[in-house]
Amino acid sequence: MTIDLAALPHDFLWGTATSAYQIEGAVAEDGRAPSIWDTFSHTPGKIDNNDHGDTACDHYHRWREDIDLMRRLGTNAYRLSVAWPRILPGGDGPVNAKGLAFYDRLIDGLLEAGITPSVTLYHWDLPQALQDRGGWPERATAEHFAAYASVVAERLGDRVTHWATLNEPLCSAWIGHLDGVMAPGWTDLTAAVRASYHLLLAHGLGMRAIKAAVPGAQVGIVNNLSTVHAASDSEEDLAAARRMDGHTNRWWLDPVHGRGFPADMREVYGVELPEQPGDMELIGAPLDWLGLNYYFPQTVAADPSAPAPHVRDVRREGVPRTGMDWEIDASGIEDLLLRLTEEYGPRSIYVTENGSSFPDVVRPDGTIDDPERQDYLAGHLAACASAARKGAPLAGYFAWSLLDNFEWAYGYDKRFGLVHVDYATQVRTIKGSGRRYTEIIAEHGRRAGRREAA
Repeated sequence: MTIDLAALPHDFLWGTATSAYQIEGAVAEDGRAPSIWDTFSHTPGKIDNNDHGDTACDHYHRWREDIDLMRRLGTNAYRLSVAWPRILPGGDGPVNAKGLAFYDRLIDGLLEAGITPSVTLYHWDLPQALQDRGGWPERATAEHFAAYASVVAERLGDRVTHWATLNEPLCSAWIGHLDGVMAPGWTDLTAAVRASYHLLLAHGLGMRAIKAAVPGAQVGIVNNLSTVHAASDSEEDLAAARRMDGHTNRWWLDPVHGRGFPADMREVYGVELPEQPGDMELIGAPLDWLGLNYYFPQTVAADPSAPAPHVRDVRREGVPRTGMDWEIDASGIEDLLLRLTEEYGPRSIYVTENGSSFPDVVRPDGTIDDPERQDYLAGHLAACASAARKGAPLAGYFAWSLLDNFEWAYGYDKRFGLVHVDYATQVRTIKGSGRRYTEIIAEHGRRAGRREAA
């Protein structure tokens, strides 16, 4: 697989990504309080194998080892999330000094290793105390998020300039409040739409808070997007694909680019938005960068009996799939990068997550050669470089994930890491895909060096 590395800027960020609840463990140490994912994962039947994140990868205690892994991979950036319930255990109120101190140490360790930290403030772990007061369907939660953003930005902003407010608000709103398969596990359209609104309001309020605390901060938001295809050329299926595009993509992109919430989707949902004067200006304030998480395309058909947006997924036969049973289509990431560039004109774009799960096999000598993940990585990086060659302002790529980890409702069975984790011993082993990533990064560095020398 040839990757046009010359198309990528010389200062390209090559990173890996994780999230707090998926790797940290130590859920009851040093003042951390429960999040909605602690509650959800300990509810019988919600997680495969009844797994939970109590220990996960034990990153809270092994972060130095994990930074060393990043250094060995050759990455120059790391996207992490801060656990809100470590910082403000009650969601608001007193600040937990020990929680802030952990991220102080982590940021200092990254910088000492020459790795740029990219901090995401919310990766789904809402403090349970705020959920008990209504959670994301309530406006107060967005206001509490802004206060939390201020606390973290004021503490870390002397060393961190690259910030994301939210990760994948689609999952928090639709999968958590409409589909019910993620925390908090609701199936309520009205609550889901209200949650979606307040999540984006939290983004706007949080961005304002970060910029007030950190002059020169570069602030963005991370959305998981998909290319959407109609299952047939019928009018019904074409309309279904348009609705699914609205549900997956436009509902999250239009407001943060100053366009408001899409009128067609407001009609589909039929839920009045809890808008107050000034909200749209906050939500639509100019972004410094836009984050794209991409995993798979979607093919849909109309299904009037299904909940909004009244579609059903259609499985295309004969198409390669990951261990998550997700369709593999590297062209989708190129299509999305070019669409974002053309339709929304972002200043810069980062691929903030992209990766694949496959059933890894540990050899007798302890090594893991994962050719399918290597092919996925190279194919998607080639598509990214192609988009950059065509004009997409791509500034960095963060592979998901640094480590095998707690994969939400799938528990520990699904492995996305460039580094294998033996959960019984916590031994880390760089996989073949990790070594391939190192080679790609090094080759880009050589090419960039030759360009600068010329």
